[in-house]
Amino acid sequence: MMGGYVFRSDEQERITSRFGGDFYGKLVGDLDVYTEKWRLDALSLIPSYSANLVFLCHSEDYGDAVLKIGDPAFPETRSEYLALRHFDGGRFCRVFAVDADKGALLIEHVKPGIPLRKELSLDKRLSVFCSLYRGLHAEPAEPERFPSYTGWVNRITEYMSQRQDCVELYEHMKKAREICLEVARRYTQKMLLHGDFHHDNILLGAGGEYRIIDPKGVVGDPVFDVPRFILNEFDNEITDGLFDKINSIVMALEESLRIPQGILRKCLYVETAMGMCWCVESGAGPEEMAKLMQTVVFAEAVLNH
Repeated sequence: MMGGYVFRSDEQERITSRFGGDFYGKLVGDLDVYTEKWRLDALSLIPSYSANLVFLCHSEDYGDAVLKIGDPAFPETRSEYLALRHFDGGRFCRVFAVDADKGALLIEHVKPGIPLRKELSLDKRLSVFCSLYRGLHAEPAEPERFPSYTGWVNRITEYMSQRQDCVELYEHMKKAREICLEVARRYTQKMLLHGDFHHDNILLGAGGEYRIIDPKGVVGDPVFDVPRFILNEFDNEITDGLFDKINSIVMALEESLRIPQGILRKCLYVETAMGMCWCVESGAGPEEMAKLMQTVVFAEAVLNH
């Protein structure tokens, strides 16, 4: 067997807290299996602890790779695998090997892997995003195997309705839900979307070509794959300058993608409200609520511009 991985005590605690003790106990044995089966060495854990555990590694068969292991019971794990299989390379990272039953993926390690966020020119960031967006979406063979974008919106709205401590944010989410359904009645394509199409999932690869990683895999009209990029152009502080910046981005995307700016503004409001509600669901405390509300109110101002 090749070199495996020994978890530090703090890593064990974080994995157990995020995924449960049963997952951790099974993980240790599974890692030994994958290390031998896929001939892995030089494993290094990336401390993300989101839907998956992520290891950088080297495979004798495939070269530099990324090993992702998630709980197969998590729908996000299955959707990512199915989405990568659907997109089948191209501008996406390649899938080298998979153990779908155990929620494990061995995928290409995009190098140098510099995220689009590091590109200083806004015009260049917009150009890269638009070039990747065009031609990205296609109808999946089995759409029922993926969640839908409107389903995402409906689910988080229902969750927020049960949170008595977030009444104002829930009112925004209700409004966002109605806007989303209105847009979906007009834009009716059932394409496979990335679902989290922003700067940190767009990495500089070999030869200066940007590549796409980490699709969520969700079905909806392609207009719903635009706002996450705009949202990630928000700065830490809400200012008049930021308002001007986001408005210029919306107008640039309207021109480049031929999507009316009114639709882009609606989609941005929906995505922002949903994103802030996801933060609440993930455990954001009362001290963070003011910032979440400020962000949603800002997106509402962009909507009403």
